[in-house]
Amino acid sequence: MDANLIVENLKKQIQGYQSQTKMEKVGKVVEVGDGIAKIDGLSDCLMAEILDFGDNILGVVLNLEEDIVGAMIMGDCSKISQGQIVKSTGRILEVPVGHGFLGRVVNPLGQFLDAKPEAKPEAFYPIEKIAPRVITRQRVSRPLQTGIKAIDAMIPIGRGQRELIIGDRKSGKSALAIDAIVNQKTEGVICIYVAIGQKESKIAQTVQELTERGAMDYTIIVLAGASDPSSMLYLAPFAGCSMGEYFMDKGKDVLVVYDDLSKQAVAYREISLLLRRPPGREAYPGDIFYLHSRLLERAACLNEKYGGGSLTALPIIETQAGDISAYIPTNVISITDGQIFLETDLFFQGVRPAINTGLSVSRVGSDAQIKAMKQVAGKLKLEMAQYRELAAFAQFGSDLDKDTQAQIERGKRLTEVLKQDQFSPMPVEQQVVLFFAALRGYLDNISVDKIRVFEKEYLRFMVGQKSEILETIKKEKVLSPETEAELVKVIEEFKSFTPVLPV
Repeated sequence: MDANLIVENLKKQIQGYQSQTKMEKVGKVVEVGDGIAKIDGLSDCLMAEILDFGDNILGVVLNLEEDIVGAMIMGDCSKISQGQIVKSTGRILEVPVGHGFLGRVVNPLGQFLDAKPEAKPEAFYPIEKIAPRVITRQRVSRPLQTGIKAIDAMIPIGRGQRELIIGDRKSGKSALAIDAIVNQKTEGVICIYVAIGQKESKIAQTVQELTERGAMDYTIIVLAGASDPSSMLYLAPFAGCSMGEYFMDKGKDVLVVYDDLSKQAVAYREISLLLRRPPGREAYPGDIFYLHSRLLERAACLNEKYGGGSLTALPIIETQAGDISAYIPTNVISITDGQIFLETDLFFQGVRPAINTGLSVSRVGSDAQIKAMKQVAGKLKLEMAQYRELAAFAQFGSDLDKDTQAQIERGKRLTEVLKQDQFSPMPVEQQVVLFFAALRGYLDNISVDKIRVFEKEYLRFMVGQKSEILETIKKEKVLSPETEAELVKVIEEFKSFTPVLPV
């Protein structure tokens, strides 16, 4: 070979050479166990920063101490050993978001858990985000129709509200939330169901139920299962909220269900105790209130200048023996705009949904109802409260006057009207005509055990032969005197040819 040619080639390679140095911030694991690692040497890392332990295992910084950093591990901590090198990524924990996640089951890191093809994210949102400020918000005034008669009539929920669902285990909390999701099919609301510490078999059943009813098309399920590490249970609600905020920023209405925050609080307590944070009441860390408040404050109804979107939160809390004065329940009650209290005794009496109307409240109130519902159901909660009080008094067997007896009989019929099967949400216009009949006394001469039959036949008659009245209520959202007069005629006509049992 020609020596000059070799020299020329070498010169070209030397001239084109660029030094590629890469600087990485690294630390060393000094202690690891139970999903927690303590790392030395990462003096300038950030709170909630992602750390790379290698072997596709990530961690999140939660403690910034004088000499060491405390991090929770999102993965199998058995693969991490003392002395192992940890890299700082410089990235704050974020989750992929986008329309491609609708109809999918994902984990809190946005990784798909179902067998469908991968979908590309449209953006990345930080898991921790400052809640929308007062100047960006507007008053909660648009109703979020759940399709559940007892809620839409007595404890209305508005778009942008935070309404707590609270009760003992197996009292129907998740069923209420799932029914609310199913009812959004015609409402144009995107739903996110965050399952925290639940059995994966139960979630598979929920996915199947939602799919059969066409609700998975607009729903994302964020799953941190019972077998997942505490870090995933802690992050799941924040991940679900971030996914919802993406759609809210696009001007859409979003419903997020956190099922349930009791398990997130327990997971956070476990992480905090392992990180050697000082325990407080019931061994929870001092910032347990802040954990839930910074999550639930992100629910908002934005004004038109900021897109006009909304994010409604339905957190769920499990009580022990109906004790709503315990630590976590009182914390979340004080953060939210009302609560729906489910009572086990009512559940076993066959009153389902088992809503205790006395302890349940919506602090937004009738602002979150259409005018037609206000007109017919305004006195419903008072009637139910008076009935409960009189029914308790009547148990003593004393003689009751006619007015008291009439009120108790009316209350029994209203209780039957408020009963509802799961996965059978009712459109608001049908609720209006039903409560109109019940509260105007048209059911008073019908036997209590025939109320459910009457309701079914009456609504079938309205939908089949008098649908124009339902369309008018749906369109105008108000009961005009003409519509009321028409409804009275229809009810009397229906009762005239429908065999009903007298009292």
